[in-house]
Amino acid sequence: MTDLRIEQPNGVDGVDGVDRDDMLRDWQFVHNTIIPTHLLSLDDVRERVHRHHLEVAYLGDVLVGCSTLRPPTSEDPSTATVIARVLPAHRGQGFGEELYVRGLDRARKLGAEVIETVVLASNPDGLRFAERHEFAEFERYLLPGDTVEWIELRRRAGT
Repeated sequence: MTDLRIEQPNGVDGVDGVDRDDMLRDWQFVHNTIIPTHLLSLDDVRERVHRHHLEVAYLGDVLVGCSTLRPPTSEDPSTATVIARVLPAHRGQGFGEELYVRGLDRARKLGAEVIETVVLASNPDGLRFAERHEFAEFERYLLPGDTVEWIELRRRAGT
């Protein structure tokens, strides 16, 4: 374990002296830095926090990454998506691992048997991370207007 502090940017502003919008902006910054082909507005992030489990990671007061857990749905009750994002300057220090393990544990508790993740083809660090964690590619696609492929990867939750 590292000295990583992981926070959930949900709840009410001002509780415990925390400004939730500041954390949402931090989550947004990491997302948009790592996924520049699909920039999210703060309103997009506010909407996502109600559908997904979002976390923001700090080393002391320094922002290092974020994660997303898309929980199983009624349409696909056995599959969850876990995405760990670490800013380039903080990679290789175990932060992605810590975020990923937290997301994986939560997905398992929600009943997921299959874990998916998604990585931009232009992110070789992310692809190597996924492959080290036994993910296998199952689909590539372009979103409308994108020029960089998205790669969806999948693995069994118990492995």
